[in-house]
Amino acid sequence: MPKISCSVNNCHYWSSGNVCDASQILVTSDSMSKSQAQNVDAPMAGSISATPVNSSAETCCKTFVAKGSAQKTDDGVIRQ
Repeated sequence: MPKISCSVNNCHYWSSGNVCDASQILVTSDSMSKSQAQNVDAPMAGSISATPVNSSAETCCKTFVAKGSAQKTDDGVIRQ
């Protein structure tokens, strides 16, 4: 997987140097993210409709899980 940079240091997948250590990520539109349950994530990407946007301000990383959260295994993504 390519190196993914992320500055959200309260995410379970965040690592020193602003690196994302998730095994896979899902970047989607804000509107799609808001309409789906938290566990809808990268492992399900093939079944999600395309979500075009007009700017990066309309996108989000759906893979976020707060550090220490009991939900860290709900999305099927693992920390590498």
